[in-house]
Amino acid sequence: MKIGLFFGSFNPIHYGHLIIGQYMLDQAKLDEVWYVVSPQNPLKKGKDIMDAKHRLNMVKLAIKENPKFKACDAEFDMPTPSYSSYTLKKLKQENPKIEFQLILGTDNLQHLEKWKDHEEILMNYEILSYFRDGFPGGEFAKNQKVRVMKGPMLNISASYIRGLVRMERSIKYLVPDEVMNYMTQKVK
Repeated sequence: MKIGLFFGSFNPIHYGHLIIGQYMLDQAKLDEVWYVVSPQNPLKKGKDIMDAKHRLNMVKLAIKENPKFKACDAEFDMPTPSYSSYTLKKLKQENPKIEFQLILGTDNLQHLEKWKDHEEILMNYEILSYFRDGFPGGEFAKNQKVRVMKGPMLNISASYIRGLVRMERSIKYLVPDEVMNYMTQKVK
């Protein structure tokens, strides 16, 4: 079984994340995509992050119609900040027969050297990288374990969505309706 691990803050999850997940599922011939919600990303320190449980709940709402998408809270009982290398070890230990692959944008790929144990990740896991405008992926894009894929591009960011919510503007068509309702009712 091949599982694509899509790590992220998902602050909030939006249609761009869902489209990338489906694209990778189809193009990389994955059996499932797991959205791994990171309670605290070491490279994204800031105060503008919703509670991890809210973000996980929104991921569950966003993916509930797709049986090949799973919400993963593996990092919730791990020390913060969340390091992907530690999570990968944990998931592999719990699921030794699954082949895990990482899904990440070329913006993150280009700066992979900032990731803890990035050499070990490159040695042990294939990386499926979706193209982000302005970020070719750097030297890591040439690595034999990396596949840069040019899928559909949507210029949607979670920070833009949070800004709209703060200004009490509509986020319809940027996030699934269930996520929009959750944000307006529970996350103010």
